[in-house]
Amino acid sequence: MSGHSKWATIKHKKGAADQARGKLFAKLIRQVEVAAREGGGDQEANPTLRSMFQKAREASVPLDTIERAVKRGTGEMEGVRYEQVSYEGYAPSGVAVIVECLTDNRNRTGADIRATFTKNGGSMAEPGAVAWQFERKGVILIAKTAGAGPTEDDLMLTALEAGAEDMADAGDHWQVTTPASDLPAVRTALEKAAIPMESAEVTLLPSTTVPLDNESDAKKVLHLVDLLEDHDDVQNVYANFDIPDAILELVEA
Repeated sequence: MSGHSKWATIKHKKGAADQARGKLFAKLIRQVEVAAREGGGDQEANPTLRSMFQKAREASVPLDTIERAVKRGTGEMEGVRYEQVSYEGYAPSGVAVIVECLTDNRNRTGADIRATFTKNGGSMAEPGAVAWQFERKGVILIAKTAGAGPTEDDLMLTALEAGAEDMADAGDHWQVTTPASDLPAVRTALEKAAIPMESAEVTLLPSTTVPLDNESDAKKVLHLVDLLEDHDDVQNVYANFDIPDAILELVEA
């Protein structure tokens, strides 16, 4: 997972620096709206909405924009109705891929995702063909700061006492893994301990990984992932590749 985790971190930083603000806002607002529609507009009673609200605020989405999205979700304001849909497929080298979307036109989105796979060396798969290789978990990334911040033991103790399952060394970061339902509690405990987090979100972690040991294969897979993530309806892309750090540095360069 080290290569995948490191790429996710690179993408996180790149997104914060480069991604068009309008497109990022639109994706986050959709997530807030759907969370409110499915679980209600009260953040205390709807942990998914609370998580999406925090994610939007961290990306500097204006508060009134988020609040309008919540009202559209609860029906207090009119708006386009989005539905969640997931697609499964394979990238080059047999890498398993899951694409999560929010769309107001399932047929259009499905055709777009299929075309993206097909034109870039991948293929779509039947529902369930890939999903069994992933497990939904909460993942928190905490940057390692030399001479500052919590010690490894303090961080582990705080996270495990709050319900975390594991903490792993992910290069420049510590990666804390939690059951998906326990992510808000662990995040709150870390905040109370004044431990800064770079990201905290529910994600899909692969149970097995496909090693990509050369630059060409890595570039092909990451190119497809980039194209999928760039689609307006796509919210998340998960893949089970593992790229060695040395190869990843070549790709990033």
